[in-house]
Amino acid sequence: MRTASMGPQERALSLARMAERELDVLVVGGGVVGAGTALDAATRGLTTGVVEARDWAAGTSSRSSKLIHGGLRYLEMMDFGLVREALRERALLTQRLAPHLVRPVPFLYPLTGRAWERAYVGSGVTLYDTMGWSSGMNRGMPHHRHLTRRHALRVAPCLKKDAMVGAVQYYDAQVDDARYCMSLVRTAAAYGALVANRAEVVGFLREGERVVGARVHDLEQGGTFEVRARQVVNATGVWTDETQAMVGERGQFHVRASKGIHLVVPRDRIQSSTGLILRTEKSVLFVIPWGRHWIVGTTDTDWELDKADPAASSTDIEYLLEHVNSVLATPLTREDVEGVYAGLRPLLAGESDATSRLSREHQVAHPVPGLVVVAGGKYTTYRVMAKDAVDAIVHGLDLKVAPCCTETIPLLGAEGYRALWNARVRIAARAGLHVARIEHLLNRYGTLAEEVLALVAEDPKLGEPLSGADDYLRAEAVYAVRAEGARHLEDVISRRMRISIETFDRGTRCAEEVARLMAPELGWEEEQVEKEVAHYRARVEAERVAQRQVDDRAADAAQLGAPEIVPVE
Repeated sequence: MRTASMGPQERALSLARMAERELDVLVVGGGVVGAGTALDAATRGLTTGVVEARDWAAGTSSRSSKLIHGGLRYLEMMDFGLVREALRERALLTQRLAPHLVRPVPFLYPLTGRAWERAYVGSGVTLYDTMGWSSGMNRGMPHHRHLTRRHALRVAPCLKKDAMVGAVQYYDAQVDDARYCMSLVRTAAAYGALVANRAEVVGFLREGERVVGARVHDLEQGGTFEVRARQVVNATGVWTDETQAMVGERGQFHVRASKGIHLVVPRDRIQSSTGLILRTEKSVLFVIPWGRHWIVGTTDTDWELDKADPAASSTDIEYLLEHVNSVLATPLTREDVEGVYAGLRPLLAGESDATSRLSREHQVAHPVPGLVVVAGGKYTTYRVMAKDAVDAIVHGLDLKVAPCCTETIPLLGAEGYRALWNARVRIAARAGLHVARIEHLLNRYGTLAEEVLALVAEDPKLGEPLSGADDYLRAEAVYAVRAEGARHLEDVISRRMRISIETFDRGTRCAEEVARLMAPELGWEEEQVEKEVAHYRARVEAERVAQRQVDDRAADAAQLGAPEIVPVE
């Protein structure tokens, strides 16, 4: 299979080809479900297009807890089918589909009761492990273990001695959600899908009651054109109801948005060799290792305000700090927080008033001929959602189409990843970089790290780290535009890299340097460079102001002070 680039020329060509001929499938939405649907359709031999109004993974799919997990807490809800399905997907992702992006991570569950709690939690984790083993694959995760308090404190010295009587340690997996989603889109393109971000669906085409395509507005170059397709998929997550409203038909289900916020703190603020999972009065709280950082989250509150950029309030931040500090010997403060991000879960609306009790399962519907809607679910089970959506498409096409094969399709960068990992010392010597740098690249790009290193070989200055964000090479900013579809400064700093949440300045220090690296690739004049930098800095300042507000409405109003970036006319 060839690799595929998603640079400016490829984007323009994809849009032109979408307008030229009728597709079998047009997917609306470039989050993980839309991207997975495009890959599924393309690998079944269907002519496929996918459009996204903003950047790939700009919404929910870049703002998750970055976990690939079965959902241990869903066992308490007796949702065994969802847990079993998710654990099977976890095994596929860690072992076959994306071992370079999805890897095991340990979690410690402190026990506060006596024998009854250890027995209760232990039986739950035993069931979790057993369901993982019975998923049909070697799950690739170590078995859980019980720890005494003394042993738990050796593993996690950060914990208060009186915060537990012992602990249980188990394993799940984590992912860079935005990179994974972008890689899905790029893999779909490698199998022939036509892909374009910053291309917004502004209406649907109808012939009688049938949907036969969509009107798409190019937000980069301007102009609106028609894309005709035999089947259209609405995979717009928390925007499902709004997209459905453009059809003029009432949906068969509704999506309710639940806000979850996360804090990012430096690794040295929490002394532990393992992640933590803590029970709260509403849900659970994770402390997740993330490179040289920790992610602390999440909250679970209803959200009815701006969906494009949900705001984290001071109350949200204090809630997380209060709960994590209840077990930490050295408490975290607001000054320890490097980054804050908020995302929205697309929950299927049900009878429960509490968003934490709404279903994480998904639904697929065919509300009118020519239109399939897929919604709900969780990141871990995106591939199953995509399969179900394409199965519904095939039913609507009334053609003989091959069954789903995505469980055997590795993402770009996965094939040969372990062989390159084993050769990382030799690669480092050849490239003139430290082996830790090569490891970082391999865990972000897999075998495509060789393409990044080729840029460095052409221009050694690209092998230097970014100022103020030295985990990342200058070459990665160029590669993000040339190969990964980045169109704006925020795309690179917030999603292709994670500088926006991993530095105390939130990326403002390196913003101009990154913009100038992007400029030649995108044909930016000085005016656009300055506009991109000013916009990014204004967005960061708006977020900081929002995070000082007490309630959601005030935080949302503050964050709306930084509008979306648009190209200079």
